[in-house]
Amino acid sequence: MNTSEVHDDAAALGERLHGLVTTLSAAPVRSITGDGVRATLEIVHKALAESWPGPGIPFEIHEVPSGTPVLDWTVPKEWNVRAAYLVGPDGSRVVDVADHPLHLLGYSVPTRARLSLDELRPHLFSMPDRPGWIPYRTSYWNENWGFCLTDDALRALPDGEYEVVIDTTLTDGSLTYAEIVLPATEPAAADGEPEEFLITTHTCHPATANDNGSGMAVLTELARHLAALPSRRYTYRLLFIPGTIGSITWLEGNRDVVGRIRHGLVLTGLGDRSDPTYKRSRRGDATVDRAAAVALAETGQPHRLVDFSPYGYDERQFCSPGFDLPVGRFGRGQHGEYPEYHTSADNPDFVTRENLAGSFGVLVRMIEICERNEVWRNTSPHGEPQLGRRGLYRAIGATMNRQAVEMGLLWVLNLADGTNDLLDIASRAGIEFDSVTAAVDALAGVDLLVRADAAPGPRATPPPADVR
Repeated sequence: MNTSEVHDDAAALGERLHGLVTTLSAAPVRSITGDGVRATLEIVHKALAESWPGPGIPFEIHEVPSGTPVLDWTVPKEWNVRAAYLVGPDGSRVVDVADHPLHLLGYSVPTRARLSLDELRPHLFSMPDRPGWIPYRTSYWNENWGFCLTDDALRALPDGEYEVVIDTTLTDGSLTYAEIVLPATEPAAADGEPEEFLITTHTCHPATANDNGSGMAVLTELARHLAALPSRRYTYRLLFIPGTIGSITWLEGNRDVVGRIRHGLVLTGLGDRSDPTYKRSRRGDATVDRAAAVALAETGQPHRLVDFSPYGYDERQFCSPGFDLPVGRFGRGQHGEYPEYHTSADNPDFVTRENLAGSFGVLVRMIEICERNEVWRNTSPHGEPQLGRRGLYRAIGATMNRQAVEMGLLWVLNLADGTNDLLDIASRAGIEFDSVTAAVDALAGVDLLVRADAAPGPRATPPPADVR
């Protein structure tokens, strides 16, 4: 995996990502179920098809029937919207979901009524502190109905009788999610069993660009990137799922896969102006946690590493104690940290092309580090092997930083005892991860290293006396 490819044309990458975010933001009303989700996944599929590096796209749509028990939950009824509007006393539509998807309280039940303004007020939601923004509100699990509008519009409503028209359906249907599986080309496990890297993003929020059009756009681009790689140690499983109920549904239906997951990431909020932020897994020291710390540090830019908490996005499902998967979350501004969160102000103008591309670059680097991170064993551990007669010092002599490369060789030889991975060695030695991998490549090339899960090989032949 060549990280430099990510940065060769960052402007074009940012433009492409922002274009997809904009398209996703204009998609029909969507929620945790329904035709809006299907339309959104069709947009993703079409974007993949524009430049998929292969003959077929392994993009599979799953439909899980309403009423299906999933862990401690049940797949809800499917919700679809035909129309929803509020007619004022003068006969004009004062709120209409056709004008903005956030105008309708998510999962509003079908309703037709005539109400006074006072009777209507409990069903109207606004943000007095942000009077020009429409809030995003839902009522998935409690039957309710309502409209969301700007506080300016709410205050301007005159007294009188209002007509409520909410033409929605709540019927037995299904929960829809998409899955892309890219098989490993060089299985990481010694026994050849596939080990997996799980990456997910949520699809359920309507119209909002950062949360989570940015996640869907970046995961779409990442799917193309991973598919184009000449080799993959891990099988990559990419999920486009509704928040919470989607991950719970997937976990219920994929218990046979869960045990193969070695690394995982939840992607959300990748395009705002906040610093890149990584939330550690429940374990706190998983390989992906350490890889994220290295990748972010390498940028030389401000960033944040935060500890796990059972509040947030789907990482809290994957990291629940019964599963305790090595899954962290990567994004920028966290939920509730920026005022635009869950409002109409989270629009395509709120996300930047530069930050979308930058988030993608960091993500690719995290994956690259996980791909390269292995445990090695020194085949000549009794005393320091003679590197000069193997041509390694001559190779070092041609480099710009002889001392750094030489120290990389020595540290790897000393710590490659079958227990330390390359991230451990880089941290202990205080040298760059790429210097460690370069040392590993050089030492493995002269048979001084083997992977720790490889069968023991022949011991290095002692050099002739006249070369000692």
